[in-house]
Amino acid sequence: MEQAELQDILDAVKRLHEQPNVIHYSPEELRQIAEQYGQRTKYGNYNFISTVRNRSAWLTAYVGSPRVAQRRLNERQKEIIRDAQKTVKAVHEYLNKVPIVCVERTMGDNPYFTPHCNLLLSINKKEMIRLAYMVGQTLFPRGNGPGPQLYIVHVPEWQEKDRQILVFPEIGVTYVLGSDYYGEDKKGFLRMAMWFAKQEGMLGVHAGAKIVKAIDKSGRLRRYSMILFGLSATGKTTHACHDHGLKEEGEGIEIAQDDVVFLRKDGSALGTERGFYLKTEYLDPIIQPLIYKAATSTNAIFENVMVDRFGNVYFDDSTLTSNGRGIMQRDDFGVHKSPSVNLPPLDEVDGLIIIFITRRNTVVPIASKLTPEQAAAAFMLGESVETSAGDPRRAGESVREVGTNPFIVGDEAEEGNWFYDFVKRHEDKVQCYLLNTGGVGELVEKNSDGSKTITQKVVRVEIPEMASIIRGIVKGTIKWRPEPYFGTLVPGEVEGVDISKFELTRFYTREQIDNYVQSLKMERKMWIESFNGLNKAIVDAVNV
Repeated sequence: MEQAELQDILDAVKRLHEQPNVIHYSPEELRQIAEQYGQRTKYGNYNFISTVRNRSAWLTAYVGSPRVAQRRLNERQKEIIRDAQKTVKAVHEYLNKVPIVCVERTMGDNPYFTPHCNLLLSINKKEMIRLAYMVGQTLFPRGNGPGPQLYIVHVPEWQEKDRQILVFPEIGVTYVLGSDYYGEDKKGFLRMAMWFAKQEGMLGVHAGAKIVKAIDKSGRLRRYSMILFGLSATGKTTHACHDHGLKEEGEGIEIAQDDVVFLRKDGSALGTERGFYLKTEYLDPIIQPLIYKAATSTNAIFENVMVDRFGNVYFDDSTLTSNGRGIMQRDDFGVHKSPSVNLPPLDEVDGLIIIFITRRNTVVPIASKLTPEQAAAAFMLGESVETSAGDPRRAGESVREVGTNPFIVGDEAEEGNWFYDFVKRHEDKVQCYLLNTGGVGELVEKNSDGSKTITQKVVRVEIPEMASIIRGIVKGTIKWRPEPYFGTLVPGEVEGVDISKFELTRFYTREQIDNYVQSLKMERKMWIESFNGLNKAIVDAVNV
């Protein structure tokens, strides 16, 4: 699309912002009105039910210059792009006739980069005002810092057969049509902000962030920044908001962010939100005490969680969806909340620990220590499994997403090279790890009709076990040994974890191990060689 055409769309959105049918409510008014359409729980917060209960990833299309083109498009996405101008015109004609709520908020809290986020939401169906309330509770109050203007035009009642997410990254405009799922607004603003952050030399990453203080083997108290990459439902929020059993005097964590940060070349990271958007499935007060406390505060908001007529909440009930969600506030983490949503530069901490969280079920080790080249390869591979949060039609399938980030706009190889250059430049202060929150040992056999049958189930890594591994990483107590198949280092001993129960020879024959390993290596090689312009050192890291 030509620049003049993009400018026309931006001008139309700005005019929409000033129309007389646009209403501006205070945060208190938004909450009061929205709660009329929700169900009060026994915790004093409210649950809202949407019609669409996951992101419409397969109906999301980027429009603009070749710089923002998507690598893989389905036929519906191609059709959305072809009809983009016609769709936008129809949307604006409709929005001249209906009531609109405008919410203006700021992303981030820093002096460098704070995008200004404007939600323009049709409330022709009045109960949709909950979406405006949720945006208001996630982002910061409107500020005047530096940053681009971002707009989401959201029409939940748009005809279902024409549901689409139409993204114009270069002008900071997204149209959400025919979906009432809050995740489209949340991720819509983050997607556009990551694009603009890249233009300013930063790397927007789909990752949680925290400060970890731990006493090492020498008895010295160390203070690390930590960034945890991961797709939805792999454990990113769980471990970003976990204390890992760091109980000695002076030890502890400071929770900064759970979803997206903007990584700067000095090792600092700019946080984005004050509200965390967690997956509530099987939320447990014993295993996840910090999250449970924040999620059951009166300030929390539930979305598509099972609540009975008495207000009792059933986090393990997937009748409505396996993608139940909640917005919890940073402030409700109490003493575990970081004073800042940002992470400091590398020269103000003992180092930066980068963790890639994957979820695999066969031969990927539960923990691997990575070289800079292996870390950049892990970034590009982005290995996990699809969940109900992204594309429920493919839930459970193996998936690869560069940076474990489904919201990258533009050249993915450019982002991989940025990450590699960063880690290599700071090699003395940056540690990188790959953690598998799935498990090992699953055996899948193909049937004659092409279907698959699981004949042996996976032995999973439990949350307390992974917390112990992370504790061992930050305290420096893990004994690492060479891994024979993928060229990394893996734990030989971890305090609090029986590492032997994950040994592959307990589940597979030697032939089966070799088949799984070779198959995975070939998949990785084919994937990583598909990116033009990727640093050769990254490509070579998968050819071990």
